[in-house]
Amino acid sequence: MIDVRWKAVLFICALSVISLFLWLITSLTTALLAFVVGLLIYLGSHIYWLHALQHWFQSPDIKKIPEGSGIWEDVFITLLHYERNNQSNQTQLNSALERFSLATQVMPDGLVILSASNEIDWCTPNAESQLGLSLTTDKNLPIVNLIRDSHFIAYLYNEIYDEPFKLKSWRNPEIVLEVQLIPFANKQKLLISRDMTQREKVDIMRRDFIANVSHELRTPLTVVGGFLETLGDMEGAVPDSLKSYFAMMEEQTLRMRRIIEDLLTLSTIESNTQDPDDNEIDMASLLKSVQNDAIGLSQGLNKTKHKVYLEADPNLNLNGAVDELRSVFSNLVSNAIRYTPTGDKTSGKKGEIFISWALQNGEPAFSVRDTGLGIEQQHIDRLTERFYRVDRSRSRETGGTGLGLSIVKHILIRHQAKLEISSELGVGSRFSAVFPKARIVMKK
Repeated sequence: MIDVRWKAVLFICALSVISLFLWLITSLTTALLAFVVGLLIYLGSHIYWLHALQHWFQSPDIKKIPEGSGIWEDVFITLLHYERNNQSNQTQLNSALERFSLATQVMPDGLVILSASNEIDWCTPNAESQLGLSLTTDKNLPIVNLIRDSHFIAYLYNEIYDEPFKLKSWRNPEIVLEVQLIPFANKQKLLISRDMTQREKVDIMRRDFIANVSHELRTPLTVVGGFLETLGDMEGAVPDSLKSYFAMMEEQTLRMRRIIEDLLTLSTIESNTQDPDDNEIDMASLLKSVQNDAIGLSQGLNKTKHKVYLEADPNLNLNGAVDELRSVFSNLVSNAIRYTPTGDKTSGKKGEIFISWALQNGEPAFSVRDTGLGIEQQHIDRLTERFYRVDRSRSRETGGTGLGLSIVKHILIRHQAKLEISSELGVGSRFSAVFPKARIVMKK
């Protein structure tokens, strides 16, 4: 196929040759007149086909594309191919959109697309029913005007979406939703809502079961432990050959009581939906007490004590529940004591524990670093699971229950904080509780 530009050049050349021939056989005037008439006819044909093209664009129909002539024949053929490809692509796009629409309708989760200014761009029917939205009337409205839960608003503007957020439906208080925000292109956000009502009921049943069983076991274990202790103290009540067995029974009874106490603590924390106390905590004083407890624990577990160092910013305090946070700090420090060897007896070097309280990237952070055995990376993500132990035999020897870090995790979640863990095998570990800036209280 000849290029349209060459067709135009060939037409002008042909017209020029004809005009030159007329000049030779007639006169210059006749030749110029013929050349002008030819150009006018050529221009008129272009105007005609441009008008036809404009008329077709007003109501485009692939079956009614003009056939054209000369250059315009190639133009309309190209337009026909383009329109066919466009229709094919449009058909594929419509099919993909239809499949996407069907997929979003059958998804149990609700989806909402939020603009950079947190306005509703689009949502699925499930999102409408779960969150009480209506795409027809609520499009382009700020979502905070429709979901007025203060915790959700804080979650939205905090811009830290690592963990999902639980939200009770205002239409039906018995329905519990899990909301997750995912940032994507152009500062938009994808909001995913999931109905967690059934799972929440199962969790409540599990917590109630653990709490009830723990309560039922605590009394008989206390009685058994008391009898064992009484018999052990009575002169001649226990033969010398059985004293070691009685000591083992006392030790295991004490261990079971610790597990039950931790289970009850964890169950209480999990079932507590109220916000924690928001009182100013004198962190320097609290951590000094935690340090003293750690030294006492070290002396009780080993003849050679660890070295326990404390560096705390005296001007940096924290808002929170003092009893809960004391439990967090004590758990982390006692774990460091339990799982850090006392040192080399030959050289006299002791195991070291470093406790710090300071700002970390502008956020208040409590950190415990030890010179212990370290933890392999494959275990770190599971450390906060209930009863998960890296070394079960060592955990039993040191009196651990496997619930301490799980308690720590849940208390920190209640304080909008996070637990960061880093470790190197053979070097030591570092556990950090990082709190939000909003909980900072600076001494004047």
